[in-house]
Amino acid sequence: MATETAIDVVMPQMGVSVSEGTITRWLKQEGEHVEADEPLLEISTDKVDTEVPSPGTGTLTQILVQEGQTVDVGTKLAQIGGAAGTPQQQEETPPEPATQQAAQQADAPSPAETPQPVQRPEPAPTNGGSDGKFVSPVVARIASEHNVDPAEVSGTGRGGRVTKKDILDFIEQGGAGPERQAEPAAQPEPAQPQPAPQPAPAQAAPPPPAAPKPPPPVPPAELEPGEQLEPVSAMRRGIAEHMRRSIDTSAHVTSAIEVDMSKVVAARETLKKEYQAAYGVNPTYLAFIARAAVQTLPNHPYVNGELRGDSIVTRSFVNLGIAVELADGKGLIVPVLKHVETMNLLGIAKGIADIAERARSKQLMPDDVQGGTFTITNPGGYGTFHGTPVISQPQAAILGTYALVKRPWVVQDSLGKDVIAIRPLMNITLTYDHRLVDGAYAGRFLKELRERLEGWEGEGG
Repeated sequence: MATETAIDVVMPQMGVSVSEGTITRWLKQEGEHVEADEPLLEISTDKVDTEVPSPGTGTLTQILVQEGQTVDVGTKLAQIGGAAGTPQQQEETPPEPATQQAAQQADAPSPAETPQPVQRPEPAPTNGGSDGKFVSPVVARIASEHNVDPAEVSGTGRGGRVTKKDILDFIEQGGAGPERQAEPAAQPEPAQPQPAPQPAPAQAAPPPPAAPKPPPPVPPAELEPGEQLEPVSAMRRGIAEHMRRSIDTSAHVTSAIEVDMSKVVAARETLKKEYQAAYGVNPTYLAFIARAAVQTLPNHPYVNGELRGDSIVTRSFVNLGIAVELADGKGLIVPVLKHVETMNLLGIAKGIADIAERARSKQLMPDDVQGGTFTITNPGGYGTFHGTPVISQPQAAILGTYALVKRPWVVQDSLGKDVIAIRPLMNITLTYDHRLVDGAYAGRFLKELRERLEGWEGEGG
């Protein structure tokens, strides 16, 4: 049964820089009952996929925005309770035909009483294109990076507004504008020899070369037998744009090191039962490596730093990003643990488990994936032994951890003799921005990290 008072479901504000969202799935259908705070729908932005809880209890009487549509923050998406129908139908009931003409005549003012329309100045647009239309900060940034005037893009958003999808499609179809060239400065007149009968006429500046026309858009190839087509999600578009921008921005270099994890394996076996029984937490190898990395970063601040314009930013804190894969390859997200330098091994293990679970269950908010200063990715859980991750901008480095494998290893026995032993070994890589971090600097970071892991003593390493 519907509630007496209608409750609006609106597109939530998912972060300071997020101005729109895409409906990916409705979890309830019209006519179904929904409880307050029960998941109602899933939305996707360029930063995160998340579930939106119901703002109240009642029957879902209307769904106004369908799956796949992108709308602005604050747009009404659905209605819980009340009567079904559009707001105009609810608020304005047309008069009966017999009385309609009389009502119009009674309501019509006389010519003397008719007020003259007042001309109001148009408000100045915010973040507008050259035509004054509003564009979101995300669209404005993409347009600036690709030298595109948003006014040239046909908008499919409400009121003809240009959405992120519109401008990305425009760029993919070869619509990036030519580089704008400054007009050549006036040529100074050449010095006149003295005496000179006639001053040499100044030569006219040559006209600027014609800008090359962009290539025509390539039509998509028709599907072959056995091929399937699916739309690119907002998250996948965001990943593609971020990864491409990172490659275009940073000078990527990767260094690797092998680590004997024998002492970490022994420490984990000792702590595992205690942590699981008392706290319900499994201390993974990733938690040990994260703890050792956070202890190593203060001695190598550029690895935790950032190039910001012509300046280098270093930090006394570590906001640690942990790369998490979503189900079925639907995306990769990097939630952030803030101020990890204040956490012990247990705190890091609990934090990693929490953000990974919230990422996979779509419970993250955009603020949970912002502010990272250093990132760790862990593809080793799938058996990979080496990789070259892409740096998460604007960070300077990303650490890769790989499969723990038992292999023969040369060690020294009690007599100082070299012998071959079976040891659990792990490859660890550091991909860094060579504009800021040199190879020797990265090597010293990896060397100290290895020493901490191979010499692990107690909880703190």
